[in-house]
This record gives sequence, C-alpha cells and structure tokens, in this order.
Amino acid sequence: MANESVLHPSLIVPVGHVEPVPRRIRGLIGGRVVFDTRRALYVWEWRAYPQFSIPVEDLVDGVLIDDDHTEHRGAGPARRHTLQVGSEVREGAAWVWDEGSPQSLLNTVRFEWDALDSWFEEDEPVFVHPRSPYSRVDALRSASSVRVELDGVVLAEAPNCVKLFETGLPTRYYVERMHVDWTKLRRSDTVTRCPYKATTSGYWSFDSDTASHEDIAWAYDFPTIHANRIAGLAAFYNEHVDLYVDGVLLPRPIDPTRGPAK
Repeated sequence: MANESVLHPSLIVPVGHVEPVPRRIRGLIGGRVVFDTRRALYVWEWRAYPQFSIPVEDLVDGVLIDDDHTEHRGAGPARRHTLQVGSEVREGAAWVWDEGSPQSLLNTVRFEWDALDSWFEEDEPVFVHPRSPYSRVDALRSASSVRVELDGVVLAEAPNCVKLFETGLPTRYYVERMHVDWTKLRRSDTVTRCPYKATTSGYWSFDSDTASHEDIAWAYDFPTIHANRIAGLAAFYNEHVDLYVDGVLLPRPIDPTRGPAK
C-alpha cells in the first residue's frame, strides 16, 4: 500500500548510473572557457539529479592540479583536484574519476557546480545543477479549488489553480495572487534558483499568534518557457501548511531537508 504522504512518482535512476549528454556543455570562469565539450556524461552521484562529467581532453583554459586526496563520490572513487584558469584558482573544484569507477567515467572530471561562474547547455545558461533527462515538469491549468491554512488562519483561497507536476516532488498548487491574503504574509529576502523553472521573484513568511513560519510561499514572475503557466502565480509548501484541494485536506509530504522551493 502506498505511503499516504507520498502522492507523486518516485525517482527511478540508481546511484552510479551514467548516460551520454547529447548537448554541447561549456563552463566559464572570469569570462574564460574552462571546458567545451560535446562528449559530456551524466553521472548520478545521488538519485535526485545528475552531474556533468567532462572528458579531461576537452578542457580549454582549465588546468587541474592533483590535491592527492581520494573520496568515494557515489558512482565510485575520485581524486580531488584544484582548478586553475589564468590567475583564478578554485581549490578542490574538480574530481577526476579513479579506478573502481564505471569504465566510461575514467579520464573524465566532475566539477563542483559553484566552482564555475557559469554553465551552458548549448547557448542557454543552466543553474543549480544539470536538468535530468528522466525528469518532467508539467504545468497544467486545473479547475480544482485550493485553500491554504496555517495555525487556523486562511492564507489563500482560490477557485482554480495551476498544478505543477515535477518528477520526484509533491504536486505544487499555484494560485492567482488576488486569491492570497497578503496582509497576513511577510516578504523575505530569500532567492532560490531551479534548473527547470528559473529564479524565484519572491518568498513570503507567516507569523501567527503561536509561531513564525519562514519561507512558506514563493513565486516565479519570469519562469522558463517549460513552466510559463506559473508566471506571476504563488505557491505554498505542501509540507508546511494545511492544503485543501477541492475541499479535501491533503496529507503533508515528508520534508527531511527543507530544500529550495520546488
């Protein structure tokens, strides 16, 4: 019997899985091209999403300096390297796969995402991490009504919504802002990025008579084309509010990490 708190498809890709990337991948530091490849690999170091692994031969301005340190990185052992690009030095920025890793990963390097200034798939920037070829993000208009309550206070009540379905995550219910009681919410400075939906334009918190609830709602004013139906709408964390859909209270999904808004 399915867990009542899990009402969405689970992730299917096992740790250690490797697949070819059919896209040109580039990474830059200080305007200089670190690598430029059409031979990148996806590698899943954990199930949620992959990383890019780049053939060492496809480094352009990047120079790797062995740190003489080996760790197991999910798919197998890898040696840590410092990355140098001109006068820029990024310590511990790269992991070169070592013996004991899948054969296809040997002579490739996995870079820490934040060690580079920017990443590109073809000519489009990518944020946070690579987009998984096994994940879908679908935003669908729906006649389902939505009511959001917390500590007995109604924060939003909408006659319809846009449901956002994202592989491995709970369904998110986006509502028109006119149906949100903004007098009860407090804007925060939080900003997050999502490789599938772009950069958030706002986060909001709620202070009830009994507790403060940080960053429970968010919005994307300028989402990617794939999620354009959520533009300007607001959503609440299912995990942290009482969410009624068509009058039925949904079970709160388990949220062990409280990651960025999805």
